[in-house]
Amino acid sequence: MNKALLVLADGAVFEGTSFGAEGETIGEVVFNTSMTGYQEILTDSSYKGQIVTMTYTQIGNYGINEEDIESQGGIKAEGFVVKEACDLPSNWRSSSSLTEYFVKQNVVGIQGVDTRALTKYLRDHGAQMGIISTTDLNPGSLLEKVRAHPGISAFDLVKDVTTPRIYPWTEGCWKWCVVERSKAVLRVAVYDFGVKFNILRNFVEAGFEVTVVPAQTPAEKVLETDPDGIVLSNGPGDPEMVTYAIENTRKLLGRKPIFGICLGHQILGLALGGRTYKLKFGHHGGNHPVKDLSTGRVEITSQNHNYCVDIESVRGKAKLTHKNLYDGTEEGMQHVELPVFSVQHHPEAGPGPNDSVHLFKRFREMIEGGK
Repeated sequence: MNKALLVLADGAVFEGTSFGAEGETIGEVVFNTSMTGYQEILTDSSYKGQIVTMTYTQIGNYGINEEDIESQGGIKAEGFVVKEACDLPSNWRSSSSLTEYFVKQNVVGIQGVDTRALTKYLRDHGAQMGIISTTDLNPGSLLEKVRAHPGISAFDLVKDVTTPRIYPWTEGCWKWCVVERSKAVLRVAVYDFGVKFNILRNFVEAGFEVTVVPAQTPAEKVLETDPDGIVLSNGPGDPEMVTYAIENTRKLLGRKPIFGICLGHQILGLALGGRTYKLKFGHHGGNHPVKDLSTGRVEITSQNHNYCVDIESVRGKAKLTHKNLYDGTEEGMQHVELPVFSVQHHPEAGPGPNDSVHLFKRFREMIEGGK
């Protein structure tokens, strides 16, 4: 195996060996605490622009399959950092190893890194830009390259991951999904800011006829189809860069019930005239406790975000509905008058627990309650 280096923007250097494609990749380095679900994580469009570090020690032990991909085109993460990449997967669903998948997708990975030490470093110093290289092994040269990068907040990453066309989605959840499929069908338009397939599956299970629309679709065009509800999906990057989505959401407020998820939650907050702020190292993993303030129930949730809505900035327009019990940050809100709500975590999981999957049914009930 060839030597590889990970160099952070503050000059920290981590050595390892390469797996996957040869070359270099730059991205914001974040850590994910999930023990499984690496394929869904890698193919989650929310990770566009980021290099993902897995805290669990062995990654790739059950291989790669075609069913667990969460977006068109495969891997969206810019790179991958693991302690050990297993090249001998054992699973009847596996069609290739992690390394073979990375080679096929032309993605650079580094293994042999003490990922828990790296995680502690990011926890203390914050998420930051980094570069993985298997070709340039000069730390000084790599540091110059990564410091020359403007950072992912300088770009609209949604444009890179959204669908180019409108399309229907009909596939439901796998048979063990805990949501009961409703018989009466309502129609929902899903803005694709980087939507995960499992979000779409859960809307089908909740009894919706799903139509996915490109991120830049004008609000007027969506309203012409007369959907029963609007969904603002998850996606990558700084929400303030997605100005067209913020403007379209403003036009939709009061016209249709709206459900925002992750980036969609942040866009909704900005559309309401609020502010967002960046977390020190973000929330990425499948073990975050979130309290539903209306019921008192604590749910273990799947998370993947670097930004939060400042709930005080939308005071009088929306109220806090969910709170992260790790650090007290905002995890959900509901408009004080309109049928509009959103959550920062991922109720569809994929990977992760299904504690919050009931929110899809809640959206349906909100729509039915207004009819």
